[in-house]
Amino acid sequence: MTTDVAIKRALISVSDKTGIVELAAKLFNAGIELVSTGGTARALREAGMVVRDVSDLTQFPEMMDGRVKTLHPMVHGGLLAVRDNAEHAAAMEAHDIGAIDLVVVNLYPFVQTVASGADRDTIIENIDIGGPSMVRSAAKNHAFVTIMTDPADYGALEAELGERNGATSPDFRKRMAAKAFAATAAYDAAISSWFAFADQQQQFPQSLTMASTLGDTLRYGENPHQQAAIYVPSGPSTAGIPQAEQLQGKALSYNNYNDAAAALELAAEFAGGDPAIVIVKHANPCGVAQAGTLLEAWREALACDPVSAFGGIVATNRELDAATAEAITQIFTEVVIAPGVSDEARDIFATKKNLRLLVLPELPDAARPGLSIKSIAGGLLMQSRDNGQVTAENLKVVTKRQPSDTEIADALFAWKVAKHVKSNAIVYAKNGVTAGIGAGQMNRRDSSRIAAMRAAEAAEAAGWDAPRTKGSAVASDAFFPFADGLLSAVEAGATMVIQPGGSMRDEEVIAAADEAGIAMVFTGMRHFNH
Repeated sequence: MTTDVAIKRALISVSDKTGIVELAAKLFNAGIELVSTGGTARALREAGMVVRDVSDLTQFPEMMDGRVKTLHPMVHGGLLAVRDNAEHAAAMEAHDIGAIDLVVVNLYPFVQTVASGADRDTIIENIDIGGPSMVRSAAKNHAFVTIMTDPADYGALEAELGERNGATSPDFRKRMAAKAFAATAAYDAAISSWFAFADQQQQFPQSLTMASTLGDTLRYGENPHQQAAIYVPSGPSTAGIPQAEQLQGKALSYNNYNDAAAALELAAEFAGGDPAIVIVKHANPCGVAQAGTLLEAWREALACDPVSAFGGIVATNRELDAATAEAITQIFTEVVIAPGVSDEARDIFATKKNLRLLVLPELPDAARPGLSIKSIAGGLLMQSRDNGQVTAENLKVVTKRQPSDTEIADALFAWKVAKHVKSNAIVYAKNGVTAGIGAGQMNRRDSSRIAAMRAAEAAEAAGWDAPRTKGSAVASDAFFPFADGLLSAVEAGATMVIQPGGSMRDEEVIAAADEAGIAMVFTGMRHFNH
């Protein structure tokens, strides 16, 4: 396949008619015969072009509400014939099959129909059969046939035909064929996923098919020697960092995407609540606060761990105002994401050219269903996403001392944060502010000690009389297997513990809490986050 192929006949049949009249007019004016179907043929005729119906080509009428129109040897013979093969050429001549050099097809809007909330019968009717068949036939025979499936490529086709005197090159046809097979694969994946997850209510189907589209290639991955890219689901999905509008700053890196996603998910836990600020570093929160104003929440979150906050990611549940923007820009920040940014705040951020400023008008639903997928050597691990929620009504008091309402509120705040901290996770909180966070340790006692150490350092930096762990609530993402982790929290000054419970040594841990005179509640829910 080394030669150009002149375009003499084009078959055009599209659901998305974006740009099709303009493209077809240029083909028609170049003397190319146009063959089309249904609504596409009508649109081209209304624009003044002469169009041959597929039914005229096949000598067989369109029928069954258009379900059967292009599935015919006169169409697929013209697409699949290997033109330098003597037997194929003889068959074409014997059956009067004309070659089709160009196919412009896009498929019934299956994904859009599902997203619209249509009923099952309507969804089924929007499963295209003839379109994918033509696409695959043309793409398979790209040695002789040019296939176009994306209106965004019409300009490239026009340029190709202009540069090559009405023909297409082998390289162009290869690129378009690859894109065409990707399009039909994504289409089938969307149908398969709908049948499995929505129609059949299967949590883990026998065959898993997913379709994603390249969003962007990134400078590198977690490290400079790694290559990276961001892909977005081809079908309906929850909006997140890839869908956010970037108002300024350099392109997001791999680590920016990862950390910003972690910050956004935690900020979503506070959607609809008091102003909240989340500061994330290396996918772990290092400061979280809720307060009466966004500026106050920023100051409190920063105070939790000002050292780690340098070069961090900031997410909020409210529109950013000028005062908060001014405060954030006082330290080096990689990314800021918010539901909105005031004009004054935007002007302030603009003075920091390298700061990436993102707007996502609606935070994700923290309680939404979904799947989490992780690649491992030899396979994929899949689980339902951790959308577990705990309220005061779910808590079981297991100690002699009952917690106060204030302690319950602090415990639930700490619990929300702990859900997003890498395991083993320990989070101290007081008055809606994280006091200390211990993440990713191999044992819970060390996480507790690290969180207390960070709290002590923060207190020293701020000039406070005592760390905020004094009188705090402490959350543990999983049960305490021994009393030592709890005793470390007591040493740090915690008066309330929230944990899942369920250890063989629960009674030992409860006894230690009773002896220390603190309150403890069990959630019955674990939040491992590896």
